Formats: sequence, structure tokens, C-alpha cells
Amino acid sequence: MTEQDDSQQLSEPTDATTTKSVDDSWTNRIGGVWNKATTRLTKLLPVEQLAQTVVEWFSVSETQVAEILEKIRAELPTTEALLIGKPQAGKSSIVRGLTGVSAEIIGQGFRPHTQHTQRYAYPSNDLPLLVFTDTVGLGDVNQDTQTIIQELVGDLEKETGSARILLLTVKINDFATDTLRQIAQKLRQQYPNIPCLLVVTCLHEVYPADTVNHPAYPPDYEEVNRAFVAMQQAFAGITDRSVLIDFTLEEDGYDPVFYGLEALRDSLAELLPQAEAQAIYQLLDREEAGKQLGNLYRDAARRYILPFAIMSATLAAVPLPFATMPVLTALQVSMVGILGKLYGQTVTPSQAGGVVSAIAGGFLAQAIARELIKFIPGFGSAIAASWAAAYTWALGEAACVYFGDLMGGKKPDPQRIQLVMQEAFQAAQERFKGIRNS
Repeated sequence: MTEQDDSQQLSEPTDATTTKSVDDSWTNRIGGVWNKATTRLTKLLPVEQLAQTVVEWFSVSETQVAEILEKIRAELPTTEALLIGKPQAGKSSIVRGLTGVSAEIIGQGFRPHTQHTQRYAYPSNDLPLLVFTDTVGLGDVNQDTQTIIQELVGDLEKETGSARILLLTVKINDFATDTLRQIAQKLRQQYPNIPCLLVVTCLHEVYPADTVNHPAYPPDYEEVNRAFVAMQQAFAGITDRSVLIDFTLEEDGYDPVFYGLEALRDSLAELLPQAEAQAIYQLLDREEAGKQLGNLYRDAARRYILPFAIMSATLAAVPLPFATMPVLTALQVSMVGILGKLYGQTVTPSQAGGVVSAIAGGFLAQAIARELIKFIPGFGSAIAASWAAAYTWALGEAACVYFGDLMGGKKPDPQRIQLVMQEAFQAAQERFKGIRNS
């Protein structure tokens, strides 16, 4: 069987995906038989109670996860951006430009926060680097402006420790801004220390008729300049800076898609503290940002993978072939479920089991061999313990890649995940060598 045979097409963890994987993969059919057999063994052997104890021990360890996340969150240079503007004023486009995620993900990511606000955390709610709060209902004559202001004030009153900034988003040809000005003025009066940036959007809507693309930035068209000056005058005394942008979709045909992104970045950097400003620059370096986010989440995950690996070694050292396999399986499924939560994915136990089966199918034969070696007194148990610790570590590393792809809106790459697991396993074997002798 080739590595590619073992590597299934990975997708989001759903029960349907898990069922399809079991039906289509010879490796997983064998795995199903193995799981059934070991489940029967737990009914006959005292290991059943041990299995339940282990699973319960790790299920309550969500407190440890929360502590790890809280410590890392306190060290993150998180920026909270309050987006204030009418619908279709380009607020979601700003989120796309700053995060690099697709419009679909942003649409799914915003969740109701209060009656008139929605919130989206990037890259996840647990470890956010950017938190966007979007106002809804502005420009609707049926909405009470004072109620919207009260909700925003209530949100700002909550101490978060994060840097905050107000982003007033206005289309360049929309001069009905009285409500927006009223809200911004009230917020600045109560929170003068929170910087405010006026973001004027949709520039192409006032380009000369014969213009088919963006000019060199900044645009030097009379229509744009006149409207921009009028906007600046309308919000004089309220905003600290103003910037022109035009963030479109690829199908609109404008190049670049995020016109004025560098100007927006620099304006934000001038208004934010140094750490948060540096984070904004790093986020806009997409390749570097991907590496840094991956490292951030991987470091957090490793703090939790390690105790699972050590516990796996302890269980695998029991000198009774196959008796502890169900316990180890439950342990590893529990680990994958918690890692999913770390990456902002809600994973049921059955879905976590499907993920384990999908990304670790190629190690099944080795797992059986590890159990058979226990027939060698003493030496066999030590080898099994070292192997189990390394395998659990490698499984955790592979799960991080899998969930990291999902968090970034990408389809998991089975070959890359298998390669990561193989490399992690080889490194972990050296790390956990002789673990039972320590």
C-alpha cells in the first residue's frame, strides 16, 4: 500500500465525511474491525475502568486549555476595531483586506453581539489578533440612534486590555452622514483616548466616465479630491486621520483589488501602539503572517500535546498485548477534539475519531506491531511505551496542520499532513527514546 493510498481526501470534520472515509478506505475498514475487537476486550478486562478514568481526566482538563489560552491571549498584541458605517459602505471589505480571508468566511464569521452589533475575531475567538465589531442598522430610519450609541458605549466600557480604534467607513459619494457623525461625536466625547480613523471607500464610483482601472495611488481626480475634502470637513474635530481606499472583488476587474491597502495600514500603524502596529504590518505580509500564526497555535498546542504523549507512554507500557489499545484510542481522540477547539473548530467525539482515522491510517500496521512486541518481556513494553508517546505527539502535530488549514479556509492537504506526521514521528522517537527508564 502506498502513502497516497493511506492519505485520504481530508475535508471539514463532519459525520458524513467520516462515514465516507470508512466506506472507501481499506485501511479504515481494518481499523473498524480493530476498534470493535478492542471494544469487546475492554468488557472482559479491567482496562475498561482505566479507559473511563483516563477519558474523564482529560475531559475536565479543558480548564488547563483555558489557562493556556488565557496566558497566550494576554501576550498577544490584539487590536479591536469598531467599524461604524452604513451597509455597503465597505466594512467587510476592510476586514478582507486586513485579514486576507475570503468574503464567504467573513460572512460566516460575523456573529450577533448585541442588537445592533456583530463581531468577528481573526483568526479565532480563542486567540484573536484582530477583533472587528460591525454596527448594523445605521441609516435605517426605524432604528433609534441613541440605542445604537448606548450599545457601543456599553461595549467600550468593558475593559479588555486590547488596543482599540474606531473606523468610520463612508462611501465617497454618500453625504447623508448626520447619523454617523452623531454616533462618532458621542463616542469621542466619552472616549477621547480611543483613536478614530475616517475611511472613505468606493472611489471608483466617482472616477471619470472613461476610467477603466485605478490610477497610481493616491488618485488625483478632481471628483475624488473634491469629495474627499468635503468628507474631511464633515468630520473635522472627530477623526484623527483620514484615508482613501477602494477594496473591490476580483470579478469587478479593478487592479489592485485592495487599492490603498498600504495607506490604510500606515494610517492604522500611526494611531495604534507599537506592538499592535507591528502586528498589523506582519499580518499584511501574508506568507510571514501564515508562518507566525501557525507557530503561535502550534506552540499553544504543544503545551497540551505533551501530557497526552506522556500518558500514552504510561498506558502502552502495560505488558498485556492489545489490552490498552482502546484506552489509547480514546485518549488520542480526546486530544484531537481539544486541539480542534484550540483552532476554533467544534468537533464531536465521532468526528474527532474520523479525523484520527483519516490522518493516521498509515500507522495502523505499526500500532499492531507495537502491541505484538509486548510479548517480549520487559524490553517489549519499553519499546511500546516509546512508540506510543512518539505516535501521539506526531498525531497531535498532524492534527494542528489539519485544523490550521480549516481555520485558514483551505482544504486540508493529505500529502502534506502525512509528511508532517512522518517527520514529527521520527523526531519524537528520538525525543521519547527510553522514556520508561526516566
